Amino acid sequence: MSNYRERLSVPVRWWIIAALAVLTILVITAVPAGKPIGFTVAGVAAVILVVLFVRYGGAVVEVGPSTLHAGRATIERTHLGKVEPLTGEAVRNAFGRDCDPTAYLVLRSYLPGAVRVEITDPHDPTPYWLIATRSPERLAAALTENSVARS
Repeated sequence: MSNYRERLSVPVRWWIIAALAVLTILVITAVPAGKPIGFTVAGVAAVILVVLFVRYGGAVVEVGPSTLHAGRATIERTHLGKVEPLTGEAVRNAFGRDCDPTAYLVLRSYLPGAVRVEITDPHDPTPYWLIATRSPERLAAALTENSVARS
């Protein structure tokens, strides 16, 4: 059972833009080369875009009773320190000029917020995780409520 779960799926407007791009590819290839080639090229482009969007938007952030899972990484909650929700300019700075190159990032440019989670494990070279989210306050609350004992 998890305290918080969010799939970082791409927004609907990206799917609309992708559909229009595939339609454009169909037209610009079908007119000079014929309909079969146009549909083939557009079909390949559509498959590539769907795979990319599903893969990119397939990242999951999940807070369980004893673990935090973000993207491809998982960490025990006993190794988590200060949790800070970020919005607006703070998010842009955190992912940009203020970002530590050794931090673990789950960046999704289309999401309005983020949470910075300090890592207290002395054996982990990562100082913090920076996780993009639609609900920074809810994610931060899930990470701080019922926290497991800090080591």
